[in-house]
Amino acid sequence: MTENVRVSVCMAAYNGSEFIAEQIESILPQLGPNDELLIVDDESTDDTVARIEAVQDSRVVLHRNKQNLGYVRTFEKAIWLSSGNYIFLSDQDDIWVPGRLDKMLAALADKSMVVTNCKHFGGEPGRFHDIRLRSRDSQKHFRNLLGIVIGYRLHWGCAMAFKSNLKELALPFPSHMSESHDQWLAMCGNFSKSIAYLEDDTILHRLHNENLTPRKMRGISKIVRARAAFLANLVTLALRTRRRRTSPATVKG
Repeated sequence: MTENVRVSVCMAAYNGSEFIAEQIESILPQLGPNDELLIVDDESTDDTVARIEAVQDSRVVLHRNKQNLGYVRTFEKAIWLSSGNYIFLSDQDDIWVPGRLDKMLAALADKSMVVTNCKHFGGEPGRFHDIRLRSRDSQKHFRNLLGIVIGYRLHWGCAMAFKSNLKELALPFPSHMSESHDQWLAMCGNFSKSIAYLEDDTILHRLHNENLTPRKMRGISKIVRARAAFLANLVTLALRTRRRRTSPATVKG
């Protein structure tokens, strides 16, 4: 299914057999006949692939990495492979709240990106899980970028969607990036000055021992490296934006 796809839901999967079937079951009822659930499996060693293949729905498209790439590059690959006009990111272990897709598509009518909040369940939340987006901050693009760099403006990838034209700015992911692909994408939305924050909880975000978001304060060295990477991301965005504005296709004669 590569033509006339409206929505591509991009999921990165790795050893997610415990919860992935429940997540898929929460997504498919919200998709239309011309939508796709594109799953890239990152060389799982459990029966994740079998759980996916057991779903009898032609909208589920499975790709399998030939080697383990890690979650950042697996999400990047899923976005590259997506063919929909609207791209939703999805973790393998959450649950979609009914009505989330239509609500987020409505917000994308005049924006390139939309990000919502999450309701966390299944475990004890950490300090990051208390950070929430506010709709009134949607137009504060510089403050949002600053908040990403400092760490007080957190964007959950599982609560994110964007138009396919943002791929031109977002892809490829910076070569130095080994984490926080969701913050990179949020930077792209804010840098393009076309992002909407919805205060609704559209995702039930499951907390368990395999979650990648840290619950406790990181060490100083890791914090410094992360902030340096975010600053490098801003430089990358500035250079890409400049090239787009001065490319022959966009220069007016």
